[in-house]
Amino acid sequence: MSDDAVHQSQFVSLNGSGSRVLSRLSYVTSEPFTVALAFRVEPGEWVEWEFARDLLVRGLHEAAGIGDIRVRPDLSLDDDILVLELESPDGYAVVELRRSDVLRFVGATLELVPPGTESDHLDLDTVIAVLTTATP
Repeated sequence: MSDDAVHQSQFVSLNGSGSRVLSRLSYVTSEPFTVALAFRVEPGEWVEWEFARDLLVRGLHEAAGIGDIRVRPDLSLDDDILVLELESPDGYAVVELRRSDVLRFVGATLELVPPGTESDHLDLDTVIAVLTTATP
């Protein structure tokens, strides 16, 4: 693992299924505002969702998000469960992650890029180039 990235894998519950799904949380300092959550759907094939790191940080303690991704502590008696709700035109999923694992992941990202210093790590020239490059 490079010193400018954090990766953490765990098995999660997806839509209340008894079979756990391998997931991966990722963070790289070159995209300081964003975290990624990926699910392995087949060997070597992953489906990835990217969203704001702040959403994940806030969702550890209270309900957060009003769009396609919502994060909240579990409302049951198990305080080590974090619930993510993912919605797209293709469907809806509820993911349960171990809150303690997400806390460890978030802590590592905050060590790399403390809150308020994200723009120091953002390469705006690259962002602009990507946004203005036409795709065929």
